[in-house]
Amino acid sequence: MNHHPVHTNADYAADARHGRILVVGTLVFSLVVGLTVNDISGKAIANLDYEKIEHLLPVFIGDTLYAESAVLSIRRSESKPDRGVLYVETRGINQDGETVIRFRRHVLLPSGAGTAPAPKRSEDGR
Repeated sequence: MNHHPVHTNADYAADARHGRILVVGTLVFSLVVGLTVNDISGKAIANLDYEKIEHLLPVFIGDTLYAESAVLSIRRSESKPDRGVLYVETRGINQDGETVIRFRRHVLLPSGAGTAPAPKRSEDGR
């Protein structure tokens, strides 16, 4: 919780730069990460890191947020050959189409996550 009055006090925020209460940046970050779970990390073993977290525009109470991610690269894990590392950039976008937050992360996934299991073979190899 950030107790700065720009996040908690409407009177204080009214006289501040943006004129109203701002949503705490770490909450915005958490919400946007959560919005990507179905598409990016729902089958992940772990989110390995987050980098280049950029808070680009303020978020206000009542804003609607959307998230979109772009895959930057995919590679096999160096230490665990049955796993892969996905590198993505995610943007949090408000109801006006403005990017309010942008960040990158590496996600550890089992190889073949999201794909159908290989068909089982009989004992004679068919």
